[in-house]
Amino acid sequence: MDEVAAAIADPVRRQILGMLRDTPLTAGAIADRFAISRPAVSRHLRVLRESGLVHDELVGRTRIYRLDPGPLAPLVDWLGGLVAPERLVTPDTWEQRLDALETEVRRTRRERRAGSPADHRTERTA
Repeated sequence: MDEVAAAIADPVRRQILGMLRDTPLTAGAIADRFAISRPAVSRHLRVLRESGLVHDELVGRTRIYRLDPGPLAPLVDWLGGLVAPERLVTPDTWEQRLDALETEVRRTRRERRAGSPADHRTERTA
């Protein structure tokens, strides 16, 4: 877990992982997205490879990198243990919160429609 945490501590490596989340990329395609040198990108890729977060495959003379999120699981579990269970937001929690918001919006609209314009004028002059 320490090796994975060290690997994702660097912002460039986190960006690389984000790029690889959606699609495998060549080392050149990754390097083209950064203002740092290709050797520097290569060093970052080596750290990610050694931590197990990316795997590379040699296709002809091209090296293709793929994300492997598996090594993140122990770190995710550990981080999850630091968060109080009542603070965790799950998809069910969001659904409940959005349902409550919808109910509140409907109640407020109903109350506004129930009030007449005369009622509002009386409140303002009082």
